[in-house]
Amino acid sequence: MFQRILLAVDSSDARAHALATVTPLAERFGSSVHVVHVAPTAVVSTAVLAIEEDEDARRVLDETLTALRDAGVKADGELLSSLTVEVPAAISAAAERVDADLLVLSPHHRRFVASWLTPSVSAAVAHAARVPVLLVPEAS
Repeated sequence: MFQRILLAVDSSDARAHALATVTPLAERFGSSVHVVHVAPTAVVSTAVLAIEEDEDARRVLDETLTALRDAGVKADGELLSSLTVEVPAAISAAAERVDADLLVLSPHHRRFVASWLTPSVSAAVAHAARVPVLLVPEAS
């Protein structure tokens, strides 16, 4: 059913729940998983500042890939850097580039004002996606 799954992870604890959902799904369908972690940056005055250190971003990606491979799932991945407002576009572009037939991400619950001022990454990706999107909520 799903041959190529794109799993977008961030540095939050939600990635563990998304990984726990994707692993048996990939095992069941014999899917390969392409993991994407976008290290966000922000523009402050005339400088672009990393919100996440490169070493931490690499660790998030490597830990996710290791967990998938240890479970016997064929997995590869990439670390991207993007302005915070362009993270949804970076994830969508990666999904198209690898010809994913399922996107998996974890939405984060935010307060009303925050969600009104900056749209959610998962909502923006789901809205633009041309393939099914599985939103795995944070574990309770």
